[in-house]
Amino acid sequence: MGPGLTETFETPRLLKELGLTYVLDWTADDQPFALNVLGMISVPYSVELNDIMLFVAKSTSGEAFYRTVVDQFDQLYEEGAQSGRVMALALHPFVVGQAFRHKYVAKALEYVTSHKEVWVTTSDEIAAHYLKSTQGQGG
Repeated sequence: MGPGLTETFETPRLLKELGLTYVLDWTADDQPFALNVLGMISVPYSVELNDIMLFVAKSTSGEAFYRTVVDQFDQLYEEGAQSGRVMALALHPFVVGQAFRHKYVAKALEYVTSHKEVWVTTSDEIAAHYLKSTQGQGG
């Protein structure tokens, strides 16, 4: 991920030359997708579901944060019944680690993980899974 979600047209090529396979700077979809540089993909990332954006920039309450996560999850879970979706939940310890926010984050995570076939994972694992499952398909 580039600072401030920034990159140039050359970034994917340069990252590929360094041995990387994905970027998080594109907030364009809920599924990974191939970039124009062979072997480079975009793994979903959400600016909207980011604790800094919600708690700090928008002064969202803990209860509203919980509702936002649940609403996002419910929609993607329904869509994901046919083809998986990525719900990127960007959490920063210095934000969600505040005592008055903790119970809402824990409640949201408990809700998400209580559903069947939810894969709690990392961007590295998502990229590896996508690349493995699309080899030979141009992805």
